[in-house]
Amino acid sequence: MKSRKPSIPYIIWMLVFTLIPIVMIGFTAFTDKQGNFTVDNFTKAFYYTDVFIKSLWIALLSTAICLLLAYPLSYMITRMKRSTQNTVIMLFMIPMWMNFLLRIYAWVTLLQNNGPIDTALSFLGIHATYIGNTFAVTLGMIYEYLPFMVLPIYTVMSKIDNGLIEAAQDLGSNNFNVFRKVIAPLSLPGIISGITMVFVPSASTFLVAQYLGGTDDIMIGDVIEKIFWTDQNTGSAISLIMMIFIFVFLILMNLFGDEEAIA
Repeated sequence: MKSRKPSIPYIIWMLVFTLIPIVMIGFTAFTDKQGNFTVDNFTKAFYYTDVFIKSLWIALLSTAICLLLAYPLSYMITRMKRSTQNTVIMLFMIPMWMNFLLRIYAWVTLLQNNGPIDTALSFLGIHATYIGNTFAVTLGMIYEYLPFMVLPIYTVMSKIDNGLIEAAQDLGSNNFNVFRKVIAPLSLPGIISGITMVFVPSASTFLVAQYLGGTDDIMIGDVIEKIFWTDQNTGSAISLIMMIFIFVFLILMNLFGDEEAIA
């Protein structure tokens, strides 16, 4: 049996586009503009603790709503004909072919005052501000990242053997118990993948809050983008803290998945 050897192109790719940038960020985070070692950058980074917490809250909220929407939707798609499934999945993918910024601009147009949504709701006597708040930011993030929740859950659910469901029903399980003891455990890997694929980019995203949020809805990604223009050292420190947090989150998600698999 041939032993697996690391792929040289893969190693080069990881080295150039992952490891070297991380090392550069780490070096910049622990030095000042003259290249001297310092931890003052992290002291400055903690000035943005409120923004960091706000970003995590919006990311968690968006991830939770994406999961609530994607799980039943993914299940319904698996109950369709194969040709219909492919069509529905394609409809989810089509918006992803457009540029990220264009999709955000589209929501700005839809949510702005006297825009299509505001005009339609005005006929019903509903008047409110639909842009420049946390609601608009969350809505934009749900729209952007919902496909990343649907696809992994759908992929896992589509591989569940219908024979297991039928066997549970033959043994007297009602629909709730079939879902709780068969469908939910078997779809857990897709849920974990979906949560990871949505939460990680949501926590570090930028531009969404700049165009859809107000002054109190700025995300940590926007802070990093703005700080890097004037103070790369502090920006690197914030980026490093964010990377460590995301790395810990990924470890916890993997441990949770392993424990469920063992159970």
